[in-house]
Amino acid sequence: MKLIPFLCASAMVLRGATTTTWEMSAYQDFIKGRFNGISLDRDGRLMLAPKLEDVFASGQTVIWSIAKAPDGSIYAGTGNRGRVYRIAPNGTATLVWTADQPEVFAVAVDSAGVVYAATSPDGRIYRIEGDKGVEVFNPQAKYIWSLAFGADGTLYAGTGNPANVYAIDKAGTGQLYYSTGQGHVTSLAIDSQGRVLAGSEPNGIIYRISGKEKAFVLYDANLPEIRSIKPMPDGTVYAVALGGALSNRTLSTPYSSSIPGITVTAPATSITVTDTQANAPDVKPKSDGKAAAAQNAALQSGAVATPTVEIAGVEKSAIYKINPDNTVETLWSSKDENIYDFVMQPNGEMLFGTDVQARVYKLTSDRKPSLLVQANEGEATRLLDTGGSILAATGETGKLYRLTLPAGPGGSNGDASNGDYESPVHDAGTVARWGRISWRQRSGTAKFQTRTGNSLRPDQTWSEWATPEGSTNSPLIKSPNARYIQWRAELSGPGVSVEDVIVAYLPQNNPPAVRSISVQAVGGSQASQQAKPASSNNGAYTVTVTDTGEATTSSSTGTPATTVSRNQGSQLQVSWQADDPDGDRLNYSLWFRGEDEQSWKLIRMNMFENAFLIDSDVLADGRYYFRVVATDRPSNPASEARQAELVSSPVLIDNTPPVVMLSAPRRAGTRLEVDVDATDATSPLRRCEYSLDAGPWMPIEAADGVTDSPREQFHIALENVRAGEHLVVVRVYDTANNAGLAKVVVR
Repeated sequence: MKLIPFLCASAMVLRGATTTTWEMSAYQDFIKGRFNGISLDRDGRLMLAPKLEDVFASGQTVIWSIAKAPDGSIYAGTGNRGRVYRIAPNGTATLVWTADQPEVFAVAVDSAGVVYAATSPDGRIYRIEGDKGVEVFNPQAKYIWSLAFGADGTLYAGTGNPANVYAIDKAGTGQLYYSTGQGHVTSLAIDSQGRVLAGSEPNGIIYRISGKEKAFVLYDANLPEIRSIKPMPDGTVYAVALGGALSNRTLSTPYSSSIPGITVTAPATSITVTDTQANAPDVKPKSDGKAAAAQNAALQSGAVATPTVEIAGVEKSAIYKINPDNTVETLWSSKDENIYDFVMQPNGEMLFGTDVQARVYKLTSDRKPSLLVQANEGEATRLLDTGGSILAATGETGKLYRLTLPAGPGGSNGDASNGDYESPVHDAGTVARWGRISWRQRSGTAKFQTRTGNSLRPDQTWSEWATPEGSTNSPLIKSPNARYIQWRAELSGPGVSVEDVIVAYLPQNNPPAVRSISVQAVGGSQASQQAKPASSNNGAYTVTVTDTGEATTSSSTGTPATTVSRNQGSQLQVSWQADDPDGDRLNYSLWFRGEDEQSWKLIRMNMFENAFLIDSDVLADGRYYFRVVATDRPSNPASEARQAELVSSPVLIDNTPPVVMLSAPRRAGTRLEVDVDATDATSPLRRCEYSLDAGPWMPIEAADGVTDSPREQFHIALENVRAGEHLVVVRVYDTANNAGLAKVVVR
């Protein structure tokens, strides 16, 4: 028996789904949203944020550094026009000095209230006198990243290219204090014993410098840049590192020719400083959060930056606690945000700012963070504790904010009067019918709205914000049916909080898909197969039709296939592949009809298997179609269930061998001739061969040159046949590999 494919496939679909929910209850669920005057506590509760007030707008791209003077004034150094501003305690802002360099990365104020500023990319230190800057020290370095005063009035400076620490006395005399051998000294601090703590890049090393050229490596981080260091009176040191250990950032600037081995670049307010000469295994790639100004200076010089490439899912920043015994703990790390600065509170809590919408977090002693406030700026570059409030400097718009902390847990002192939260976008997977939105609320007022759309990001094609209707804490969503949904909540009133927000919806049921149908003849045993020529392939012949309408076979063109005859008890195996986009359980029914028949006949229904065996004897020779119908009814209500079907290519079933007729043999001396007339009722003939006196089979071709019709004539002419009796046997195969035989005796 043989199955012959004919290319013809069709598919038909009908409609379904069950109610599901989108739940936001954990901290990690809410942190992906947008906060405006809203805090998120560690347990996943939304509440009013501490009051965040605009203190000063510099009009510059970024505020790089801030320092507090003894009289309470705040000095701010900016980029990209290299300005220093004074913000008086009453909020009045004054431009103090404009440098001839584009960036002021560091400012410091001594005990007498004298202001010092460091400029880049031509690193020099200036003392601000009135509205003028008097040069105090030129370290012959390209960048000056950090300044810090010692208890004795010595000013320490951390530089880049070269990465040195310099000490400048009150008279303005500077000297090299320590050379790190790194690319940059990005942060400085003075501990309780007067020792200098220096953070570097690109190897993320923290040095404790106890004297000129005397240092101890306090910690070697696995991130490139030590961004900020804060020593405690008890000897504990806190530090933050950033950069993404596997980030690969590059930039081509004119500095690369004048600064051997260093390429400096930065997208927006983040820059990459890569040591191109550092090929040793311990040198890590670098993402310098501070050096955006170097790029701005480069742009002024006509530099061209290449796009920054970041690898998602790797650690970008971390907070370290270095204990007095030099043991180190990682208090917090992030794969999504870079930490720029932090301050320690008297109660042991830490506040830190990041580069995601200028967020400020609180980290308690049990290492669980909560989001205090989001300024919706580029990044929070610097934090400064002024006693009772925190000043936060930002990038993108170069502003200074005052964050007033609550008086106590749940207290409203310093809380904003209202705020709103915007959830991340939820994908229902398909167009959905929206149900109710519910939440848990404590005190105050919470007003919810929703909007929907069919594009991943909310745009002008989305619906307007709509207020749900109905009960207070479980109203019905009024937004139109769509694939994506987003909600926002406006909170007001003392002590208000919202948690456990749930959106119910019924997704449109997607139909299943029948991908392919395969029909295969399977025999009883290997021994029942007829012998083939040495060149034959004994693989079973398979017909497969896919939902693309293309039929495939397991045998290549011209390769003889397995013969399974009627008396061998062969069967047809019909198998199929199907799936459901919603993951629903599928149920199948199998049908067939003959090529000349009008109606489908059911073979089996309510099957969960993907294959079925049919006795080949129940189908006579001819062409047949098989149809598989798949339904997701087991997983959906009857009214919502959907189905799909696929019809196979025509399958030719041929169990009958050709009829072979031989003429009377003709002899002329040693020449013998026999004519062959072969006919098959179902399929074309494919091969004819003969054997003389049980000798090897010898192929012959049809009289017309090609064996390809249901009826063919063949002519056998044998030379040098000796006298006497001989047996000639002829074997003819049809396309289904059925063999018909005939013999003639020559006397």
